[in-house]
Amino acid sequence: MNNAPYFYEISELLNSIISVPSFSKNEDKTALLLWNFLDTFGAAPQRLLNNVYAFSENYSSVKPTILLNSHHDTVKPGKDWTKDPFFPHLEDGKLYGLGSNDAGGALTALLAAFLHFRRSDIPFNLIYAATAEEEIAGTNGIELLLPHLGNIDCAIIGEPTTLQMAIAERGLMVLDCAVHGKSGHAARNTGENAIEKAIPSLKWFMTYQFAKTSALLGPVKMTVTQIAAGSQHNVIPDECNFVADVRLNDCYTHQEIFDIIEDSCGCTISARSMRLKPSSISKDHFLVQAARKLNIPLFASPTMSDQALISAPSVKIGPGMSERSHTADEFIALHELADGINLYIALINELAKLYETLG
Repeated sequence: MNNAPYFYEISELLNSIISVPSFSKNEDKTALLLWNFLDTFGAAPQRLLNNVYAFSENYSSVKPTILLNSHHDTVKPGKDWTKDPFFPHLEDGKLYGLGSNDAGGALTALLAAFLHFRRSDIPFNLIYAATAEEEIAGTNGIELLLPHLGNIDCAIIGEPTTLQMAIAERGLMVLDCAVHGKSGHAARNTGENAIEKAIPSLKWFMTYQFAKTSALLGPVKMTVTQIAAGSQHNVIPDECNFVADVRLNDCYTHQEIFDIIEDSCGCTISARSMRLKPSSISKDHFLVQAARKLNIPLFASPTMSDQALISAPSVKIGPGMSERSHTADEFIALHELADGINLYIALINELAKLYETLG
């Protein structure tokens, strides 16, 4: 377990990160921890709001550049935690704490790999970026930082994937939907009940199937996740509002999906954003070739990450399990952390060999 470079330093850093609340938009304290850690190793860190980043020492604008990115914000802990979410607790080789799995393991393992190669003579630049607001797809995270990093040729995104490589992931569009009626007295046959009028629209979202299915990501998936109507028990509601979570495949643009829904769902809709795009990478890309040489399993991810905001080819891979994310008593096993460091280093080594074939 402990033969991974920087394992002890990185595990101590992860303990420190867990100890400090870092909810989205409030990551300033973990940003300082990461900045100080990079500074201790002479890595010349830079900071943009709560995004911390560093360039490999022999950075050259004529070399291609690979971004190593993960996030240090977390969701808020649920009430069903049985352990203190901000107390890093080691038990049976498992490190418990909020953000340990999502995405502290990948965040710190990528940092170890960056430090390992920071002064190496490899045929590409590395940039390490620990970014904010990933959990809320905020505008002050990777989207804000990217213009300050120069040209990015490809990216490795650190998320818990059991060290399998996601070569595609779904996009997201959140829709605010409304059905209108007329208010009236519940004891009389007056008004138009907006809840009743909304039922056909709700059924449409539950049953509609889009024509195009992706070979990697499958069909578009729609789920109604919130609903609100009515103000008093004796008043027929004149409006019913609900929220639909739409997970896009790579066969449609956001606008195409929006237009189909608007024409068919029987209610008024508005999209909160069309920024979060589905992503996929060519199976011939060096990142995928390197994964194949290392026998890393490939898959398409149903969950979304900062890949949605990065235009360069990217993959998602890291220690930990996606199923543990946002759950009570979240943890990462120490052997997973060590395995993550070693895998990232092996992947970058394999990439270096492939890039060198270009001459």
